[in-house]
Amino acid sequence: MSSAPQSAQQESPNQLTIEQLAAESGMSVRNIRAHQARGLLDPPEVRSRVGYYGPEHLEQLRLIRDLQDDGFNLGAIKRLIQDLGRHFRVSAQEAPEVLAEAERLGVLVPTGDGRYQVPSPSLLAIAEEVVGRGISLRSALAVLEDIDRHCDSVSRSFVELFVHEIWKPFAQADMPAERWPEIEHSVERLGPVASEALMAIFQRRLGAQLEGAFEEITRRVAERTSDPTGE
Repeated sequence: MSSAPQSAQQESPNQLTIEQLAAESGMSVRNIRAHQARGLLDPPEVRSRVGYYGPEHLEQLRLIRDLQDDGFNLGAIKRLIQDLGRHFRVSAQEAPEVLAEAERLGVLVPTGDGRYQVPSPSLLAIAEEVVGRGISLRSALAVLEDIDRHCDSVSRSFVELFVHEIWKPFAQADMPAERWPEIEHSVERLGPVASEALMAIFQRRLGAQLEGAFEEITRRVAERTSDPTGE
């Protein structure tokens, strides 16, 4: 008889019975089975009608315990892992850290009982689209943080412009009643005008950056083509 099956079993990372997994994780066998029934724990590797668990199962159980310690109930943990995995390709191990980052950036706002409010659905939809194109959610959130930081500075510049150029002269003129409609209109238009200006400049700069990046890519490809040795 070939020793290949025995060798494969020995090489498998899944070497723990459910009793050994319980001892390693500090959870009872009953709770482990319950988590598996709920879909929170991956099924074991079955060999000779015995289920064997490994490091990934142990990590999943530790994640469940950590999230419970943070106040999540089991239903919320399941939704969290499934939603992040399905929409944003986030592993169970990455979920808590990614979720905390999304909260910090204001992309998600906790409302209790493991539920979240999305202040800007369009922003979340953009994140889902870029993840669908192969960009990790962690990288997408890092870019959003960079954009947020720069937008804060841009917003401050427009507000300062309004205060110095429109509000202060109005205040110095003792705020004449007939000019209040003009001030209100300026406030209403500040956001749209700032957004249009920002988008126009951004599109121009993005185009320049893309052009520069592809010029560099083309140059490197041409160098490799002209030098078959790759040196």
